[in-house]
This record gives sequence, C-alpha cells and structure tokens, in this order.
Amino acid sequence: MDPDDAELIRIGENAVFRLTGSRVVVRIGRDDRHHSTAEVEVRTSRWLADEGVPAVRALEFDQPVSACGRVVTFWESVGDRAEYGTPAELGTLLRQLHALNAPPWLPSFDPFTQNRDRLAASTGLGDADHSLLLSELELLHDEYKLLNFALAPGVVHGDASVGNAFRTRNGAVVLGDLDGFAVGNREWDLVQTAMYADSFGWHTEAEYGAFVEAYGFDVRSWSGYLVMRNARELMMVIWLAQNAADPSVAAELAKRLHAVRTGASRRDWVPF
Repeated sequence: MDPDDAELIRIGENAVFRLTGSRVVVRIGRDDRHHSTAEVEVRTSRWLADEGVPAVRALEFDQPVSACGRVVTFWESVGDRAEYGTPAELGTLLRQLHALNAPPWLPSFDPFTQNRDRLAASTGLGDADHSLLLSELELLHDEYKLLNFALAPGVVHGDASVGNAFRTRNGAVVLGDLDGFAVGNREWDLVQTAMYADSFGWHTEAEYGAFVEAYGFDVRSWSGYLVMRNARELMMVIWLAQNAADPSVAAELAKRLHAVRTGASRRDWVPF
C-alpha cells in the first residue's frame, strides 16, 4: 500500500483516508484505547459478509494494528469518491440488518455512557457549555429509561443515516462505519432518518415516506420518538464538540449550542 496518494475523507471518531492507487480505506482511531472497539468492528465486517448483508469489508489479514499510539484498520475502498444511497435504500439495508440474530460477542448499546465520555474528553468546551450539555444528557437519559419500545431489541448499526450508506463503483449500496454495531433498541437506527426530515429538512417528506415503506415501520408514530429524537440531536452537538478547538467547526457548534440553550429551530443546522 502506497501512502503517497492518501486523501483525507473525513475526521470524526476516526481519521479516514483513501489510498486511491491501492483502493484501500484506512481508519485511524484517536488512540490505542479503542483497540477492542476496532476488533469488534473488524469481526462485524466478517460476520456481515457471512450473513450476506451488504457492508464494507475489512481486508483479509490480522487486524486491527497499533501504530504510534493509534489503532488502525484497513478496508476495501468501495468507490473513488463519496457517493451515498437514498433513504429508501438505507431502509432496505436496515430491514435486512435488523432481521439478523445477534451474535453473542456484540456489546450492549450504550450511547449515553459513550457521550459522557466524549464530553469528558472535549477540552475545547467552555465550562458553561460543558455543564449545559451534561445536564441535558442526564435529563434525557432519565426520560429514555422510561420509554416503552415498539420493536424488539436486536442488532443495531448505531449511526444509521444515508451518510453511512455508501454507493459502490457498481451502483450498489453498502453499510459503512461499523464501529457502533451493538445489541440495542432498533428504533435508534430509524430516528436519524426521521429527524433529518422533520428537524433539519435534510430529507423531503417523500424521501422519508420511501424510507418507511422500505423498512416497514414509521418510528414517528411511536410514543417515544420525541425523547429519542431529542437525545439524538443532543448527541450530534456533543459529537461536534469533540473538535471544539477546530476553527472550521466553531460557527456550527456555536449555532447548535444556542439551539440547545434556547430551544431554537434546528433547520439551520448543516451536515458535518
């Protein structure tokens, strides 16, 4: 693999690079403490391949690897540029995923603990903003624990949106970003597409309707939808706050913090 043509795709939980000449994607974690998460991610890729679920594939050698205090995984590149599936195609993939029996090695889904940890590591936040986000997170966790779920628990992707439904060179769509796979409440995987339509306007109602038709359930009809949506919106702010010191995210983070503090519309949020 030749790193000279490495192209940065995005920075989030991982720094993700495409090696164009090798048709390989390299995911570099924040530090080596996430080694066990990367192990589950690679194992998940192999399991999905065995189950026939369209997903990105980890390269067939012993990984993850540790380098310079980071955990690194290597993946087949599905395309030469970023292209994504439609909400309907995502709904079809999630219906297929949610029909699987969970393997015993998948962890339990715990987004609230994960986001407490993210906040603790967000050194660029001011004290008032940190306290606001932590307080809101705890309030929503209390409400979340009282929810009555409509769907049986099972395998969840954990971050299911069209941004993690990658279109391949041959036009197919596969699930990507497998590091959040767990066993949890399946409604979680449906909320993002719903709120992308009704909170942000990133999907049209027609696109959301096609998603519902493809999956077979409208999460907005569930009594717990607003609590889960509010939690997911807050976690989008916390996710962005990990990079609070980065000038390129400052304006968007300030906008989102203002919305959390005042209850302002989320319609001016932009994808990040």
